[in-house]
Amino acid sequence: MIGIIDYGMGNLYSVSKALERLDYPYMISGHPNELKRARGLILPGVGSFKDAMHILQETGLAGFIRTAAENGTPLLGICLGMQLLFEESEENGLTKGLGLLSGRVVRIPEEAASGERYKVPHMGWNRLKFHHPSPLLDNIEEGHVYFVHSYYVVTDDAKTVLASSSYNVEVPAVVGKENVFGTQFHPEKSGEVGMKILQNYLAIVEGKGNG
Repeated sequence: MIGIIDYGMGNLYSVSKALERLDYPYMISGHPNELKRARGLILPGVGSFKDAMHILQETGLAGFIRTAAENGTPLLGICLGMQLLFEESEENGLTKGLGLLSGRVVRIPEEAASGERYKVPHMGWNRLKFHHPSPLLDNIEEGHVYFVHSYYVVTDDAKTVLASSSYNVEVPAVVGKENVFGTQFHPEKSGEVGMKILQNYLAIVEGKGNG
């Protein structure tokens, strides 16, 4: 069973519907004691990094997520949920993240060196470019996926960036290290490519789950 982490800032409906289409059992909960029963976790997210971390800290979910990941439970962060996996974010003032991956979340620049302007938030379909093999990307071609975001991750740990997409800057689009994964885009809204990524994540959960 997948535990979808409910902290009041995630697109729970679309994620849960995607799991239903894949015929995989899930629960939606904001209670660590319930989420402990899950073999894998999904951390969705829409909104402000600072607000999200405040809620995760206040509810005890931040500690639970860190411990679960450190104990080997597969974890997938989506959109803001991916950004929360990193060390810190500049959004609305510097805020510490979960620190499971190395890097900082910064705003997408609206102007390129050439003077070309880019709309922020970035909303729309962009093509993936793969960098490192991962079970999360098995049997997937470099197709287009759907983004909605104003911030992106900057990291010195290049091996963490499994795939990227270009939007003025090179945006880490899929990240992963050991049992911790993330997508900056919304796989549940990204057609066949996105659904295959979710299917691959479920296969990882089946192979590496803790229960």
